[in-house]
Amino acid sequence: MGFEELLHKVGGFGPFQLRNLVLLALPRFLLPMHFLLPIFMAAVPAHHCALPDAPANLSHQDLWLKIHLPRETDGSFSSCLRFAYPQALPNVTLGTEVDSSGEPEGEPLTVPCSQGWEYDRSEFSSTIATEWDLVCQQRGLNKVTSTCFFIGMLLGAVVYGYLSDRFGRRRLLLVAYVSTLALGLMSAASVNYIMFVTTRMLTGSALAGFTIIVLPLELEWLDVEHRTVAGVISTTFWTGGVLLLTLVGYLIRSWRWLLLAATLPCVPGIISIWWVPESARWLLTQGRVEEAKKYLSICAKLNGRPMSEDSLSQEVLNKVVTMERVSQRPSYLDLFRTTQLRQVSLCCMVMWFGVNFSYYGLTLDASGLGLNVYQTQLLFGAVEVPSKITVFFLVRRVGRRLTEAGMLLATALTFGISLLVSSGMCHHCPASTGNFIFCTGKPVLEVARTRGEPCNVWLLQPFLNRQRGMGFTALIGRLGASLAPLVVLLDGVWLLLPKLAYGGISFLAACIVLLLPETKKEQLPETIQDVERKGYMCGRKKIDRSGIALT
Repeated sequence: MGFEELLHKVGGFGPFQLRNLVLLALPRFLLPMHFLLPIFMAAVPAHHCALPDAPANLSHQDLWLKIHLPRETDGSFSSCLRFAYPQALPNVTLGTEVDSSGEPEGEPLTVPCSQGWEYDRSEFSSTIATEWDLVCQQRGLNKVTSTCFFIGMLLGAVVYGYLSDRFGRRRLLLVAYVSTLALGLMSAASVNYIMFVTTRMLTGSALAGFTIIVLPLELEWLDVEHRTVAGVISTTFWTGGVLLLTLVGYLIRSWRWLLLAATLPCVPGIISIWWVPESARWLLTQGRVEEAKKYLSICAKLNGRPMSEDSLSQEVLNKVVTMERVSQRPSYLDLFRTTQLRQVSLCCMVMWFGVNFSYYGLTLDASGLGLNVYQTQLLFGAVEVPSKITVFFLVRRVGRRLTEAGMLLATALTFGISLLVSSGMCHHCPASTGNFIFCTGKPVLEVARTRGEPCNVWLLQPFLNRQRGMGFTALIGRLGASLAPLVVLLDGVWLLLPKLAYGGISFLAACIVLLLPETKKEQLPETIQDVERKGYMCGRKKIDRSGIALT
């Protein structure tokens, strides 16, 4: 008897699994709140060079700005430059505070802001950009904060992938909660930029535990038939987190209090660990039969499956242990040990890189829709709801592979069309059309992200490789996420270069996904030999464990 058969006896989907989904919903709320926090926390409000106080006889602020600030090509005042000498204006009497006698003839001389900046506080009372002047020449440092956060997640994914295989999922979930709470509080109390970047990077490494641990704790208690619907249900919590962040960001305009509000939910998460079950499959692989029996008995009781003593006897569980355990301890090299494993691992890495790169590049720098930041994020969160429903039907109809490839290809097309419109090839299109088409890639990317990243990695790797496969593939995915904010800075080379990069990577990922095998109606592979069988090879007829072809 294998674990799948044992799970079928105690109930592969019922009140026990639903309770598990609810208990593990909190990490899925927390992740988008921290991932997308820079949208509000690192926002750059309108600003200009700090100017001396206007004289009392000057009634209009705009006149004082005209005296000191040059104009951009679009007619707005410059954010990063000021006149070296105040400019005299006709019909304006300047006080003794203004002296333009030293200005040379010719074009007015401009200089960078040397006395700091003045910020528009109407939308944000404070952000990290306003607190540490991360604008103009320091603009890149603002983007670096997001990059360092995702680098922390990149490293944390590997560490948690290894440790959760070694010490169990439940114990490491507690570590992730406690470390996220402690480091989040330290970030909110940062006294300088270096401290903030360091603590945010460590917070990212702590949050990586959620991305690595939550999915196994859900899927290892679910039967094959209900993994898709449970996966869609669990991803709706991400959408809830996006919408909740928008609401909290609207109510709290100070970045320190906002960060605190996104961190404190870890407290009820720590309490909830008491009811979160450990993976019975992992316990059996470790030979901890009595603990596995306890959780299996609870599962059977909550699901209304009366089990006799013989059904969960020591002898029965030992047989399962014999099938689940292997003599050799797995390593990261096992991800590349055979031909099929190499293909699966490399393709999943490219796919996860492409999805994360495009998703966070679009989400963290969405503008041009004529909406403020709160309306934009509310719109983005709202379109995710139909995306989740679309995922459910597409996966059931056409499978994960074609769904993922199709959505990534559609994403590349939206970036490409936006690129053509923005470059001026559509002379009759409104100016905002390119940005609108660009932002329509968000719901398409959400479909790709919902089914593409973790599920394919999880469903295609043998059991003892799954946590390491998730960790290593997540590392590559977070590399894409960490590079995405920096790509925006390429607009200084060519304004449309960021969109070209996002679209090109999406197209490459779409092509690579077609090399992966389909997982529709497949049982999870238990061993490396299962992966090598014809049932897990792309383009072959799917075969179940009894040798019967699956429809």
